[in-house]
Amino acid sequence: MPWVTAAAGEASDTVDIRLGAGLALVASQTNLAGESAPHAAPLDLLLASLGACTAITLKQYAAARDWPLETVEVDLNIVSWQRSKRVERIVSIQGALGQEQREALLAAADQSPVTLLIRSGLLIQTDLA
Repeated sequence: MPWVTAAAGEASDTVDIRLGAGLALVASQTNLAGESAPHAAPLDLLLASLGACTAITLKQYAAARDWPLETVEVDLNIVSWQRSKRVERIVSIQGALGQEQREALLAAADQSPVTLLIRSGLLIQTDLA
């Protein structure tokens, strides 16, 4: 897997993110007044990764079975209640699919690589360079 590098400069409230294959993103936090920032916040990027992986997984799952899946849309939100946090994920699928196919796609969403990684309780090792 390629490395991702996030770099924050001294005078900026943004973070430049470099991904493998020469791709780049910019992230920033919501400001203290609660107003939206002009760039994605880190938790938005986490949800975007989960949503993208879910959609890709379902498209590949359906294609491997020659199912008529037309579009997949994944809506995500982080829900907090006291000390508990969870991700709410709503999957909308379009296409001439039967109920069994729809249920199989819902089950496949829980097997996407990012879903499995997050649910595993991912250990993060941090070292100084």
